[in-house]
Parts: sequence; structure tokens; C-alpha cells
Amino acid sequence: MKMVYAIVHSEDGDSVTEALMSNGYIVTKLATTGGFLRRGNTTLLIGVEQDKVQNVIDIIVKESGKREQIVYNLPYSQTSGVPVTSYNAVPTTVDVGGATIFVIDVERFEKV
Repeated sequence: MKMVYAIVHSEDGDSVTEALMSNGYIVTKLATTGGFLRRGNTTLLIGVEQDKVQNVIDIIVKESGKREQIVYNLPYSQTSGVPVTSYNAVPTTVDVGGATIFVIDVERFEKV
């Protein structure tokens, strides 16, 4: 048995979860934060047999495609660490979406 950990963008969390569940997989969904933009993520935990791992990964990849998003960055004061509001926000294009996937061996599994 394997445990698949998939970290996806929070906007993709529901669609990935629904696609996995509609294919018969049991998914545990956790709200997490991290990454470059410190934005919300969704971490999915999926326990599957070895022969189903690639199918799970294919579903995750299909439902969590990368896309560009414009974010507005305010310059921060070097002394106080607080955004300087007297400046205009600087638009920056960043890639969002996609997934980070870990596949871990499960030594023991019990459902009680």
C-alpha cells in the first residue's frame, strides 16, 4: 500500500477531491499554507494500492493545471517590515496551480 500526499493550489482542491472521489478513491483534505506566495494550499492524503498510484497521479495532474496569475506586491519598509502604502502596488505575473506529489510506502494499515 502507498500513501499519496498531493499539495495543490487551494482553488484546485475541490475539483481534485471530487475527481478522485468520483473514481472511487477515499481522500482526506487538509487546509495548509506555504510556498513562495504564502497562499492557501490544499493537502490531500490518498491511501491506495501500488497499482493505482499512477491513476491517482494522472487525475491530480489533470485537475490541477498550471496557470498564470497577476499579484500586486507592495514594497516593504526595511526598518519596520510593514508595507509602504504611499507607493503604487507593482503587478507581477506568477505561475500558480500544479501539484507537488509525494508517494510514501505504508508499512501498516488498519481500518477499525
